[in-house]
Amino acid sequence: MKPKIRFKKATSPFYSELREEVNILLTDEVSKKAERLMIIKFLLYSLTFLLLYTNLFNPFIEDKNWLVTLNYIALGLAGILLAFNCAHDCVHNTFSKYKKLNRIIYYITFNLQGVNARLWRKRHIASHHVFPNVDGCDADIDDNIFLRLSAHHPKRSIHAYQHLYATVLYCFYTLHWIVIKDFIYVRKKDLANLRNQKHTIISVAEVILLKLAYFVYMLVVPAVFTPIPVLTILVSFIIMHLTISLFFVLTLIISHLSLETDFPEPDDEGYLPYDYYEHQLAVSLDYHPTSMFANWIFGGFNSHAAHHLFPGLPHTVYTLITPAIKKAAARNSFPYHEKSIVNAVVSHYQYLKKLSK
Repeated sequence: MKPKIRFKKATSPFYSELREEVNILLTDEVSKKAERLMIIKFLLYSLTFLLLYTNLFNPFIEDKNWLVTLNYIALGLAGILLAFNCAHDCVHNTFSKYKKLNRIIYYITFNLQGVNARLWRKRHIASHHVFPNVDGCDADIDDNIFLRLSAHHPKRSIHAYQHLYATVLYCFYTLHWIVIKDFIYVRKKDLANLRNQKHTIISVAEVILLKLAYFVYMLVVPAVFTPIPVLTILVSFIIMHLTISLFFVLTLIISHLSLETDFPEPDDEGYLPYDYYEHQLAVSLDYHPTSMFANWIFGGFNSHAAHHLFPGLPHTVYTLITPAIKKAAARNSFPYHEKSIVNAVVSHYQYLKKLSK
């Protein structure tokens, strides 16, 4: 029987000192401003999403296939940005102090993208955030037939070319998630560190019905209530998914899977080489973490160290607390990784190539 995986006991003052510094930075005024910004972003992205969907029924674009396609792409990106900037915070209960409101927003937002909200939340909170980048504990890097994402995974012959074909696979990420991945989660009793998962008939029916509802409102409704050709709608829908898949993957996967980030392995007694806080820094890569523009677009995923160290804070304060994280890491000789987004993407592909050998 494998020993329980645990972190080493913290011996550094890193987090206690950092927490005090962050508490000083987050004055009442700063916190209220962060809350207002969250509401503004929610209203902006949700309104943009609704307007773009309504625009599919605009007579002006009915006979212009390229405008229909652009509208679908913009609609898909608006949905992703809404999930990045609002629904993700709701999953961590950092959008609102009212937990029920958080649940409603993330449930609606994720399911509007075709992704089952309940399944994603469980995997994200109970697996990824507990032991990120730990093989067998992080569902996000669970063994993959086509891509070798950890040096601890078995190497297959197809992996020799993964850095060359990965982009093609990434293009179908969201469609695969919607049509296949969620059902894999439903069928699996064990998923990374999640054991003996049980899904009732009602919960499985929920997954199926919500998937059907997604395809109905994205494909069937525009096909029935507009004169836009069905083929145009279908092609635009697929192009939308190719676009948002690349955007989604290449802005998220670089946060953990790169040459710089570590993939800690437990010893014979189950202890990982780091304490909890050093672990979060070792496995994370930031890109433009203090940029207000990047924060506005990526919803704090670009400030991943801050997110994993302080998941109970809204992402709208990450630009403020990241400099304190950098300084505290340097004082305690803890790792801290930061690159530009372009260099982070390059590093990811170099990482794939390294694991292909």
